[in-house]
Amino acid sequence: MSALAIAAGVALALVVLWDSFETILLPRRASGPVRITRFVLEGVWRVWGAAARPIQRRVARENFLSFYAILALLLLFVVWAAALIVAFGLIHWGIGRRAGLEAGHASFWTMVYLSGSTFFTLGLGDVVPLGRLARALTVLEAGMGFGFLAIVLAYLPVLYQAFSRRESRITLLDEWAGSPPSVAVLLRRNAEGDDPRGIVALLRDWEVTAADLLESHLSYPILAFFRSQHDNQSWIASLTTMLDACALIAVGVDGVPAFQARLTFAIARHAAVDLSQALGLRPEPPAPDRLPGEDLAKLRVWLAEAGVKLADDAGAEHRLAELRAMYEPYVNVLARRLLMPLPSWLPPERARFNWQTTAWARTARHDAH
Repeated sequence: MSALAIAAGVALALVVLWDSFETILLPRRASGPVRITRFVLEGVWRVWGAAARPIQRRVARENFLSFYAILALLLLFVVWAAALIVAFGLIHWGIGRRAGLEAGHASFWTMVYLSGSTFFTLGLGDVVPLGRLARALTVLEAGMGFGFLAIVLAYLPVLYQAFSRRESRITLLDEWAGSPPSVAVLLRRNAEGDDPRGIVALLRDWEVTAADLLESHLSYPILAFFRSQHDNQSWIASLTTMLDACALIAVGVDGVPAFQARLTFAIARHAAVDLSQALGLRPEPPAPDRLPGEDLAKLRVWLAEAGVKLADDAGAEHRLAELRAMYEPYVNVLARRLLMPLPSWLPPERARFNWQTTAWARTARHDAH
């Protein structure tokens, strides 16, 4: 029994330590057959997402969903700490029983209590280890507990720094594409300038943004669940809008060079594909189609009124469909999983710029779903 307890304790401690190492310290996407992190975060999301779906008002739904990420992280930290305490409790219990020490006459839960007070470096002294091995184990656990708590506390600022970088780019997109964003508003806004090439700088900026999004969200997948500051914005909608714009420009927009659009499209599509795979999602085209033929015709007319001419040769629609098929199935499953709606190609009926509104001048905010 004592050998079995020691073996179980060592195995549990190794699983927790490796899982926390992969989640917090390893600067790459981690995958494996035993992941406490995946079990906890996915389990909580199933419950949280199911509870959010019946909420009809968008603002209330987004506010509810915004609590998920941080609460799930806190629960994960609690699970890690509790598992390590139980693991060292098992080892203490096994060592005490096997060595026939006085500590061995204590119950298993007393050993868990000793482990907990040691892990959190309380040093109460009402239960003490006896024997060299037990004392060495206590010192090891105290050092591990101190280091574990320090790493966990340092983990949150890293997440919030990555979140802040992402949100600053999403907020800047509001002045270009509106909220929620759409490629129609983006291209028409660009046409208001004297130089139709002005959008190239935005595309170059989003080439860097998509690369940062890819690296940060692969290393820390929980970032994908962090909601944006405004209820009508999301990183999925912003990334999809930029992919839509790149696809249209790559096919042909009069006066706008296509080279930068192709570069930005490549890295943005890379981000969409890898992030969907990291979450274990199988690509599925959106249903209904985001841009049926009649909507494409409306988009051409709406943009032409602002002086933006889209390519309308015989193969333009086919080339656009090919590009859309390269990314829409991936952003679609991401949007469904994260409960973040995809943007429309045409200007939304209640589109607005967040910078134009205040709490005292709401513009169709609470009724939009």
